[in-house]
Amino acid sequence: MKTLIIGASKNPERYSYKAAERLLKYGHEIELLGLRPDEIFGQTIDTEKKQYADIDTVTLYVGPQRQAEYYDYIVSLKPRRVIFNPGTENEKFYEILKNNNIAYETACTLVLLGTGQY
Repeated sequence: MKTLIIGASKNPERYSYKAAERLLKYGHEIELLGLRPDEIFGQTIDTEKKQYADIDTVTLYVGPQRQAEYYDYIVSLKPRRVIFNPGTENEKFYEILKNNNIAYETACTLVLLGTGQY
């Protein structure tokens, strides 16, 4: 199962960085989308919205005020679910996902991984 991290960062203090590290540790494949091109854990942080294949989960680390530009893109990837990490909750986006038969949950990726619920 492949996870797309939106809001990826090379800053080890950021939760998106910690999520990338933990997902890889638990054997998950990841794709990274961020504001600045870079590399972490041998993986490229893309800045273009690519049509990645086989995205199971999108985990968001972008606040609701910046999510509108990702609505259509995320729906086009047809993920099984979208995880809204703390601070990314967005009622309008929940509706869009619901209307496109994409599951969503407000949860913390790090907690889900740590408790075996990912």
